[in-house]
Amino acid sequence: MAGVTTAPERLPVIDMSPLFDASPSEARKRVAREIEQACRDTGFFYVSGHGVSDEVLARLEDESHRFFALPREAKEAIAMAHGGPAWRGWFPLGGELTSGKPDRKEGLYLGTELGPEHPRVRAGWPLHGANLWPPEVPGLRAVVLDYMAGVTRAAHALMEGVAESLGLERDYFHRTYTADPTVLFRVFHYPAEPEPADGEERWGVGEHTDYGLLTLLAQDSNGGLQVKSRRGWVEAPPLQGTLVCNIGDMLDRLTGGWYRSTPHRVKNVSGRDRLSFPLFFDPDFAAEVQPLPNVASADVDEDRARRWDGASVHAFEGTYGDYLLGKVSKVFPQLVRRVL
Repeated sequence: MAGVTTAPERLPVIDMSPLFDASPSEARKRVAREIEQACRDTGFFYVSGHGVSDEVLARLEDESHRFFALPREAKEAIAMAHGGPAWRGWFPLGGELTSGKPDRKEGLYLGTELGPEHPRVRAGWPLHGANLWPPEVPGLRAVVLDYMAGVTRAAHALMEGVAESLGLERDYFHRTYTADPTVLFRVFHYPAEPEPADGEERWGVGEHTDYGLLTLLAQDSNGGLQVKSRRGWVEAPPLQGTLVCNIGDMLDRLTGGWYRSTPHRVKNVSGRDRLSFPLFFDPDFAAEVQPLPNVASADVDEDRARRWDGASVHAFEGTYGDYLLGKVSKVFPQLVRRVL
């Protein structure tokens, strides 16, 4: 694959199961050290022992295939334009932009289920509300909610490990940012496509970093994820029984760049339809994300120069919601004008 290093580099695999036992232990300390090493190196790693069963993952994959096989008009019935400010629903192939270029994927945007009685929904907060579910695939809702619950539980535990890796009390992030986290979930479909005759690179998702704290990703057996390590682009193929974890811009900001959000991209060259399932575990929408105590200020100019979009996370002021909406407005500019 063009642009990918041939170096035999492999992202680390961390058994996170000790983090589900809150008792102090050598096993927890070991996991914290492994998290620190991974976050200081690539910002990407696999986690095993995450507690999400193979059965749930298989159901999620099956129901997602059923959804994407629906006729276009059935998917359009739950298009994102129908989701209003909650920003939920289906978008078509090419309907999402990365760095201004259409991605070669379609997808379903989901998140924490909030009813109309929720105070933030009543107040019209963007990215808060109800999911849109296709009536033709009745099994999708239950398995998505099962999967989200399991991965969110794992993310809370991982953030305890991150806290300990930074010398903080294990509940630091829960007390400050994630008691009411912003949890967004995506189901992405990258169709099998031939290489374009003109030789142009067509990315399923172009180079980018994630916006929040942690992303936890399940992917099917077809691969295609690439990570920009210090030594070049490397593949992050699916490993049975694991989720891929990477840190986002807000953890970069919190640590003053000690842990850096890492660019990544996707290109489906398998010749088969590819599915992936990223869950974004992010700070409370209303939280102002500030550097951790005793963290040195980052060099904003240096950070801006190395970033894929030329925007430093360390120069930003405002709430996480402000940051997220600023990013999302570039991904779906037409939708922003319609619903926000």
